[in-house]
Amino acid sequence: MTLYYSIVFSLLIFEMAMFGILIVPLPFSMRRKLFHFLATSEVVAKINYGVRITFIFVAVLFIDAFQRMLKVTAEVQTDHVNYHDFRAETNYHAKKFYAQRNVYLTGFTLFLSLYVPPDTLTSILSRTHALVLDLIHAQEELASQDSPAGGSSNVQIETMKKQMEQQQKEYNRLADELASVKGAAPSTKSD
Repeated sequence: MTLYYSIVFSLLIFEMAMFGILIVPLPFSMRRKLFHFLATSEVVAKINYGVRITFIFVAVLFIDAFQRMLKVTAEVQTDHVNYHDFRAETNYHAKKFYAQRNVYLTGFTLFLSLYVPPDTLTSILSRTHALVLDLIHAQEELASQDSPAGGSSNVQIETMKKQMEQQQKEYNRLADELASVKGAAPSTKSD
């Protein structure tokens, strides 16, 4: 593998690791600290800037790899030659394999790209990041509603308990009334 495809491969591994970090189940406080660090760190911002530039080169490599794959595929169609030479056939299949490998490598790297400009289709990582941020904000909002209003939630629980007791008493009263009606009424079954 050439140097630039080795770099693309390492970038793909880095993206997969970042995706794994995003989706790993962490305690709420650790997740909040991690995302706060990712949002405020200058080092992460510089890495993000470098990755943006790198993806321009990866896009160029993707286009080049796609054109090479089409060229290798078209070679067989234009030559109309049945390979009787084992070495020529092996050479063709190797060229085709490398061309397809490079297309897949650059394509998946772009598919998982860390940066997507605004107002475009979102990538997997940026969408996952946004979903996790939404989850963190929802958890923070839930925590803020529960903690200051702890007394009011206890009042709600007590109110619900009272309603449940009243409904249970009413159910018991109706069940007793039904039982007394059934016991007093003569049986109308015929033998």
